Amino acid sequence: MNDYDIWFSLVKLSPKIKLKLINDFHNTQQIWYYGVRNKKTEYFNNTLINALTHAWSDKEIDNVRRNLETNEIKSIQYYEDGYPQKLKNYDDAPYTLFYKGNIMPLNEGYNISVVGSRKYSNYGKDVTKIICSDLCASKVNIISGMAKGIDTFAHESCLTNDGYTCAVLGSGLDVIYPKENYRIFNEIVQNGAVISEFLPGTPPYAYNFPQRNRIISALGDIIIVIEAGEKSGSLITANLALEQGKDVMAVPGSIFSFESKGTNKLIKDGAFPLTSSNDIFEILGIDIKTKKNTTVRSLNSKLSEKIYSIISDSPLHINDIIRITSIDIKQLYEVLFEMQIKNEVLCLAGNYYVRVNDKI
Repeated sequence: MNDYDIWFSLVKLSPKIKLKLINDFHNTQQIWYYGVRNKKTEYFNNTLINALTHAWSDKEIDNVRRNLETNEIKSIQYYEDGYPQKLKNYDDAPYTLFYKGNIMPLNEGYNISVVGSRKYSNYGKDVTKIICSDLCASKVNIISGMAKGIDTFAHESCLTNDGYTCAVLGSGLDVIYPKENYRIFNEIVQNGAVISEFLPGTPPYAYNFPQRNRIISALGDIIIVIEAGEKSGSLITANLALEQGKDVMAVPGSIFSFESKGTNKLIKDGAFPLTSSNDIFEILGIDIKTKKNTTVRSLNSKLSEKIYSIISDSPLHINDIIRITSIDIKQLYEVLFEMQIKNEVLCLAGNYYVRVNDKI
């Protein structure tokens, strides 16, 4: 990263304006030459010239360079080979990405962005782990934001299952947030990548996260919302994904659960309901053998009959269902998903289930 690239990262202009300047002048040195050294008003208005000029500081450039070296933070510019191709589809992509770890797999295979609420239920936690472990088994990359709750479980599941995961931060890479994710941050660096468009030393300001969310969305082939309340930041990511023309999937939840109000609304508004990993594979076009699917459907049908027979109008906890049926928790959640879609059972807050209608 040369001095001109560091200077350009210090310039306080929107990513969209920066990319337009790069497209017009091809590199940051040319922008500096015409905008700072010569102040060519035929190319730049006064506002742009002031923004470009005020950002040039030998001291600040040296500080950024030292911080990058001290914290072993790498960078890649928009025009360089290896820059994530999916980001290049958008005119507000960051000119510079700072990263630790290996970003090359972001240009290989499928990426799924997984987001959800910081305030999660056990249901959301278990669903995240199940879905992400299945995706990792099929060599699908997991993108998330390393926030508390669903994001963290997505990364952890991927690491546990030897998959590739990328965390997109809303702070500089030397400012780990939340602090309790220090361990998982280092594990992701060793087995995946942590990236940010923000300069080292940037605190996790609240207004950084909607900006961060557009990168999470842009990197994913599909965006999955596991759990989200009515005002969850995950809904911002989902809306950005829709604006970007991405497929959005949401996990259905109980109508009584505050953590599922946002996801249920997404489904109501047209998002794909996510009831098993197969729903994702179908959209991606990943081949799942028909014979295996037929066997699974047949088995799930028998299990749903068994589950339906023990659930009544009185709420029954998920642990009691496991104890009575001896069904593996992963398979149980898949069947319960299907039963909720068919309006046979309802998931209440606290992972309790009740029967909602009589079968004909």
